[in-house]
Amino acid sequence: MESQRTFLFIGLLLVTFLLFTEWSKEQTAANADTSAVTQQVAGPANNDQADVPASSQADVPMQATVATRSVISVTTDVLAVKIDTRGGDIVEAKLLQHAETHGSDQPYLLLGEFEGKQYFAQSGLIGLNGPDASSQGRPVYQSAQTSYTLNGDELRVPLTYVDSKGVQFSKTFVFKPGQYDVALQYDVTNPTADPVQVQLYTQIKRTVQEKGSMVDQTYLGAAYGTSDEPYEKYSFSDMADANLNKNTQGGYIAFIQHYFVSAWVPGQETNNTIYSSLRNNNSIIGAKGEATNIQGNGTAQLTATYYMGPKDMDALEAIHSDLDLTVDYGWLWFISQPLLNLLKFLYSIIGNWGLAIIAITLIVKTLLYPLTKAQYTSMAKMRMLQPKMQALKERYGDDRQKFGQATMEMYRKEKVNPMGGCFPLLLQMPIFLALFYVFLESTELRHAEFILWLTDLSSKDPYYVLPVLFGASMFLTQKLQPMTVTDPMQQKMMTWMPVIFSVFFIWFPSGLVLYWLVSNLISIAQMLYIYRGMEKKGMKVRG
Repeated sequence: MESQRTFLFIGLLLVTFLLFTEWSKEQTAANADTSAVTQQVAGPANNDQADVPASSQADVPMQATVATRSVISVTTDVLAVKIDTRGGDIVEAKLLQHAETHGSDQPYLLLGEFEGKQYFAQSGLIGLNGPDASSQGRPVYQSAQTSYTLNGDELRVPLTYVDSKGVQFSKTFVFKPGQYDVALQYDVTNPTADPVQVQLYTQIKRTVQEKGSMVDQTYLGAAYGTSDEPYEKYSFSDMADANLNKNTQGGYIAFIQHYFVSAWVPGQETNNTIYSSLRNNNSIIGAKGEATNIQGNGTAQLTATYYMGPKDMDALEAIHSDLDLTVDYGWLWFISQPLLNLLKFLYSIIGNWGLAIIAITLIVKTLLYPLTKAQYTSMAKMRMLQPKMQALKERYGDDRQKFGQATMEMYRKEKVNPMGGCFPLLLQMPIFLALFYVFLESTELRHAEFILWLTDLSSKDPYYVLPVLFGASMFLTQKLQPMTVTDPMQQKMMTWMPVIFSVFFIWFPSGLVLYWLVSNLISIAQMLYIYRGMEKKGMKVRG
């Protein structure tokens, strides 16, 4: 196979990949839209009680505490959170170390209610005596303060509620500096002589949304992990098709988006039920624990952990051994993760993400140089054999079998490998696609700066300079390479390939286009060096 045909094949493969991904996105969006309409017609009116999952038992006493609903503000060095005293839900979370948009002074709003959409972290106690299962609505907790600020090693935000029987419920959120995970601690005190039964649930509620284009994000939706399934996606359309219902020891549930994730991790020593629902265009994924019995004059504590922040693999893995899988690098994860680690190492030395990308390109091209040399040597020899190839065509005419046998014999005598031009290109494609997912998933590269107008390597080039330069480098590469493709249609497609790639690369992350541009420039330099060496040996390989 000649290099030009390989390059043409790779180009068509990339186009097919883009088209298939965009088609999948449209199908997912269409299914989600259809399911949302169906749910709106059939579902009940949306309210906080409708969000509460079904209890193991249904007999819940009337509420006793009378309190005015309010919102509590909590500020740490990395989070600005708001907690609704009705139910004690986290109804807003801003990430103070991450800007909403590049160059913005506003922190990134991860959780909240905006543009008619909701994204909340909910938790509560259901069961026979759980206050959240009351037909009168969810409990309104009391708080000693309306705002809290982290100043030391730990910040505890306690919310209290007492039911009509005098059972005391304390719901405490524990924040720590530099951490996006928050500990949830329920303390139940039963001063009565009768036993009390409660059941902890934790869930995430999010309005159904369409994901953006392929180059914006690979997946927007829910995910979960069980003892048997470390990581499974459960999209909006999956929720519309069937309610999730899985029993597991431990596990986790999450909502994933571009660069960020939120996740509940319940107690890992208990048996939990992973569930989902979709109602009034709002999706829910959650986990229910086992029913806990508190004897008369007894106490009990139930705990869980909630993460709301960037896709930091180390931080996620520290909370749950499988939670780092939500940083989804696809089937090329075994290439993407080492590439990211190498990029981070180079950045720690150089201090510029663009230069780190150039450095990693140099490393890749250096490692592939032996194959690159074999590629260009094979291409040059193929060009030198063109007169002999033409003579064989004239000799055997339409007898393809004899022509093929004679061609292979000629390759053997001349010691030419027709496959020699394929391997470097084929090896570069997995690296290219792996880097593509690195730019989509790695928070470290969000808003990464290079030079001049390239202030965000995770987004497209605003002035399309890199795609144009890439097209020019690809055109120059074609002119320098010996042309071995003889079919007129293939020749036309090869001629237009730089234009096609440039158009597609307009929407790609500029850091990825930078990698491919630098790779092309290095390839041109290597090509000229290899050809010059061959010409010194008396081999005419150009012109």
